[in-house]
Amino acid sequence: MAFRSLTAAQRANRRCRTCAEAGFPLESTPIFEGRPGQAAYLYGQAPGIVEAGELRPWRGRAGRTLRAWLGMDEDMFYATFYCASVTRCYPGRAPSGRGDRTPTTAEQTLCATWREHELRLLRPRLLVTVGGLASRQLLGVQRLTAAIGERFELGGSPAIPLPHPSGVSGWLNDRANQARLEAALRLVGAELARLR
Repeated sequence: MAFRSLTAAQRANRRCRTCAEAGFPLESTPIFEGRPGQAAYLYGQAPGIVEAGELRPWRGRAGRTLRAWLGMDEDMFYATFYCASVTRCYPGRAPSGRGDRTPTTAEQTLCATWREHELRLLRPRLLVTVGGLASRQLLGVQRLTAAIGERFELGGSPAIPLPHPSGVSGWLNDRANQARLEAALRLVGAELARLR
């Protein structure tokens, strides 16, 4: 199905129940936020439990951390970025009880069509991936550590991967990774300044 407008694609995405009908144990309806004309596209893994309750992306602890990294308050963050994710529904807790369940490959495939519609209709001039899963899906990055602090290109637009700001991750405990994050954030800042 092809959509003529982003608004039409969003309307259809909000009604999507494809993964639930395929038997996946989802705990929310699709969550994403943005409007036509936004030049920056932020792509994460999946909504968390707080997002499932509020039906808005990046509302929990990881979102607060991400906004702090970017030096943005909520209003600026949501005005700047079209917020989407590899899968749109909260996947539930991980079986281990630590963090959220990683969406299966089948769920990722079922949800990929929404990303394709958004990118075709938005034509963003900056893409920022958050976490390994999003970076693999959108940029083909295999090793996130090597990619943080680097600039990629997708469809003629700059694409910059960030690590996931989850409290579950110990990635930033390494000083070298902290330096990688700082380099990546400088790249994002420079690209956002260019867009303004």
